[in-house]
Amino acid sequence: MAQVTATAERTVPAPADRVRAAVADYTVTRPAILTEQYSDYSVTTGGTGAGTTAAWKLQATKKRVRDVKVQVSEPTPGQLVETDANSSMVTTWTVAPAGDAASTVTITTTWNGAGGIGGFFEKTFAPKGLARIYAGVLDNLARTVEG
Repeated sequence: MAQVTATAERTVPAPADRVRAAVADYTVTRPAILTEQYSDYSVTTGGTGAGTTAAWKLQATKKRVRDVKVQVSEPTPGQLVETDANSSMVTTWTVAPAGDAASTVTITTTWNGAGGIGGFFEKTFAPKGLARIYAGVLDNLARTVEG
């Protein structure tokens, strides 16, 4: 099994502290910025940053729906790590200042891919598809925090 990685990044027109607070808000902001590929979103415990557990369905393709149940940790300030209890998937949200009134937000997801020819196609196409989904989430985040 090869490790598969998908990444999306965007500069958001808001200070890093505001963006970090929005990204860490799993109760109000997070469900508001998710795209149509997400469904059945719920927060099980917590709701803000580290210690939060949340669940959702992610429809990566027409036929592939993943049940995601994450435990959130914050290894360093400005970084949230969502570890999926149902798979090897780990998603890291990083918010870094990009000047006084802007931030760079990076979403990186890694998981253990399939082997063989299926793994080849997964490693080739899945990162691009997930990056497109994340681009929509980052667009929604930018609209939410600017202003």
